[in-house]
Amino acid sequence: MTTPHQLLVQTRKLPLVAILRGLTVQDAEAVGAALYASGFRALEVPLNRPEALECIDLLVRTLPADALVGGGTMLTVADVDAVHSAGGRLMVAPNCDARVIARAVELGMLSAPGVVTPTEAFTALQAGAHALKIFPADTLGLAGLKALKSVLPAGTEVWPVGGIDPVNMAAWKRAGATGFGIGSQLYTPGKTAQAVAETAAHFIQAWQG
Repeated sequence: MTTPHQLLVQTRKLPLVAILRGLTVQDAEAVGAALYASGFRALEVPLNRPEALECIDLLVRTLPADALVGGGTMLTVADVDAVHSAGGRLMVAPNCDARVIARAVELGMLSAPGVVTPTEAFTALQAGAHALKIFPADTLGLAGLKALKSVLPAGTEVWPVGGIDPVNMAAWKRAGATGFGIGSQLYTPGKTAQAVAETAAHFIQAWQG
């Protein structure tokens, strides 16, 4: 069984999480395959839209084993259990709830809760979080991220989410970002798989550049 540490090491090869808010069962397989073929390996389906769990299950079953699929907007322990039961191995939340983090860790999932302050960041790390989702990143800003990174333990994974695009990604990396969650800039409901693949390629080029 793959451990969370192994999942994190795997994710570091391309630490870009595709946030597929509003994904439908009808489109899930094609969009997932397009993202995987483009190079993305981490896919998050937020739970605050219909069919999220069904999409997670479908992505887990149709993508290769090295794809890290999971849920976003996971607010409760019940959400963690539901995503895990659907085969998800990634827990992402917009907030920091130690109970939710601890349950994900207990189940062997990679845990990336949302934080924006030092208090939230250290609470998340103490609960076992493997990465910190900096959200909303555009509110914290580059200066805020630099300040937060200065007090975090060396090697802490920080993934800004919110307003990230291929143009500003380099500035965020200079400020200390070690990965990103990418939402509507990458995917919106109804966007074709081909268009998603083309956008994904721009993000990967920006990361590698």
